[in-house]
Amino acid sequence: MDPRVEQFMAQIISKNPGENEFHQAVQEVAESLIPYVEEHPKYEHAKILERIAEPERVVLFRVPWLDDKGEIQINKGFRIEMNSAIGPYKGGLRFHPTVNLGVLKFLAFEQVFKNSLTTLPMGGGKGGSDFDPKGKSDNEVMRFCQSFMTELYRHIGPNTDVPAGDIGVGGREIGFLFGQYKRLRNEFTGVLTGKGIEWGGSLIRPEATGYGTVYFAAEMLKTRGMDFKGKTVTVSGSGNVAQYATEKVTELGGKVVTLSDSGGFIHDPGGIDPGKLAYIIELKNIKRGRIREYAEKYRADFHEGSRPWGIKCDIALPCATENEINEEEAKTLVANGCICVSEGANMPSTPGAIEIYMDKKILYGPGKAANAGGVAVSGLEMSQNSLRMPWTREEVDKRLQETMINIHKTTVKYGKESDDFINYVNGANIGGFVKVADAMLAQGVV
Repeated sequence: MDPRVEQFMAQIISKNPGENEFHQAVQEVAESLIPYVEEHPKYEHAKILERIAEPERVVLFRVPWLDDKGEIQINKGFRIEMNSAIGPYKGGLRFHPTVNLGVLKFLAFEQVFKNSLTTLPMGGGKGGSDFDPKGKSDNEVMRFCQSFMTELYRHIGPNTDVPAGDIGVGGREIGFLFGQYKRLRNEFTGVLTGKGIEWGGSLIRPEATGYGTVYFAAEMLKTRGMDFKGKTVTVSGSGNVAQYATEKVTELGGKVVTLSDSGGFIHDPGGIDPGKLAYIIELKNIKRGRIREYAEKYRADFHEGSRPWGIKCDIALPCATENEINEEEAKTLVANGCICVSEGANMPSTPGAIEIYMDKKILYGPGKAANAGGVAVSGLEMSQNSLRMPWTREEVDKRLQETMINIHKTTVKYGKESDDFINYVNGANIGGFVKVADAMLAQGVV
């Protein structure tokens, strides 16, 4: 490790002990930014990197709620308001048993750079709870969401902090959260994104992250004179991101052969066509079933407790969760002929995996660039709420494509190396940093 990065990380680890995911995210950014900052003394003198790695505000609270048996349950609630230099805090809420302070700080930190890359006026934040919606009734989820928002509402607002969904927080949860916010504040406002289309939501929002990940991959492929036609694609996850990444890959002529959930993954060599995808969307979004059921229905292979990165592919789209591709799995991907990895999840590749991508010079789109489509359309939803005017599906999709193309241009601008290899990691980190850093300089020591 570069001694400068090592010294910087020693300070971060000392101040934030035990927060491994946060340390990982900061180190990945620091490795790109410390050499850049030293070439631009104005950032070093103002200690921008040290300040950007410290949340502006951290809110922790308890969430008591009644289950269907009448028993009191207690969960932790969090909101990390990381950086507001370029706009209100913006980032999702995650409901999952693995949620803790370190995980949310990593996500909020990543969000700062991701939101900056969209060029929209949004700061970075993230929040959630260790509550698990799986296995809960609609009434239990509603009671939890109402209790959660009863505390959170005092810390958010359309010009302060605008949460959205993430793992475990879909349309149902956003509806319950918004209903409680409206009840408490007595106002109908764009305080949450990912809302239903009938009450302030944006067309394309459920599809946006998955579509955007594929659009970014398509731009990367163009740099080598390629596209999705005829390509075999492995996708992890089976939620919104994975579903709509699959849909867009199929539209562009590729063939998706895997999807997964926490129980394992399915491998369908014939490809997941629109009819099969419609079944998955109903299975996961409405019936809240397990991906194993797809294998039983369509006679596909089911690999229990495994991830899909051993399946031969041209393109890999990790759309599940952090650190889902390790170094050995990255080696297997490359050995099997994978030429492109575009991240639909946040930090799904471990540092060892990223080293393999860089060493083999495959196309690699890090999450803060490749999956920024979701928050980009959330920003467009905020604009529509402010205007009190909805936009058509075609208009939102066009703006999403333009945003992903522009993010790609930014990452190429800051990431192109002397041998013409595009280091998208450096490109995304530096490109996202500059806008936020310049805003922080302009606003003084705040």
